[in-house]
Amino acid sequence: MVAPTIIGLLVLNIWPFIETIYMSFSKSKAFGTFEFNGLDNYIEMFQSTEFWKATWNSIYFCILTVPVGVFLALLVAVLLNAKLKGRTAFRAIFFLPMVVAPAAVAMVWKWIFNTEYGIINSILGHNIRWLTNPSIVLVTCAIVAIWSAIGYDAVLLLSGIQNISASLYEAASLDGASKVQQFFHITLPMVSPTLFVVLIMRLMASLKVYDLIYMMVDQSNPALTSAQSLMYLFYRESFVAGNKGYASAIVIWTVLLIGIVTLLQFAGQKKWVNYEV
Repeated sequence: MVAPTIIGLLVLNIWPFIETIYMSFSKSKAFGTFEFNGLDNYIEMFQSTEFWKATWNSIYFCILTVPVGVFLALLVAVLLNAKLKGRTAFRAIFFLPMVVAPAAVAMVWKWIFNTEYGIINSILGHNIRWLTNPSIVLVTCAIVAIWSAIGYDAVLLLSGIQNISASLYEAASLDGASKVQQFFHITLPMVSPTLFVVLIMRLMASLKVYDLIYMMVDQSNPALTSAQSLMYLFYRESFVAGNKGYASAIVIWTVLLIGIVTLLQFAGQKKWVNYEV
């Protein structure tokens, strides 16, 4: 019964990952062949200023998006859980960005952030170079990423909040606890397992960001170096330069980076995640 899933996992995930590991120790040759070259790709990668810049960009993107995004998603989930008129419609509205094509999202936000005729600059009255200024280009992309993910994360957190027993809130009300006290002493501890899952998912997605930056920042953009993530660098090396061995080494580094971050999260969850029912 589990054979189709196992076969799919082997063919689509495990075997390609093994091939990627092998390719990371090889040099790309003609006609799709590879020649083993040991640690040359990794030595070249660790000596590359562009690689370390892309690594920092990926980490910085996580710093920009994860804390703010998860906080806003939790806030939206709490508000959607309240007894408000039309809350079902609000849930659909917040979740809508997840079902819209990323290309459409990028096109709309590129118009919003346009220097000459964008809505934001028209409101502010200043010609801010949101997408061409190296200092703020990644912040601009982070704003779009947060907007796109809030709805999905909020729905997950909302499901966790709705599983909290109403008797806990009733008992707290009888003891004179305010809504704010109930949130910090009941809602937050009880929803922490769901919050932990959302945090892991969002960190992984942020470290692997590619499509948003690819569509928001053109290759001719002078701020590309300041926005280029590890996966964007992988795309350039693999599909533009044809250096699939070097690109595979970037993928392995990204996997290791995600693994380290995930292990740190699991190590720290004992201090704040509450699994008691």
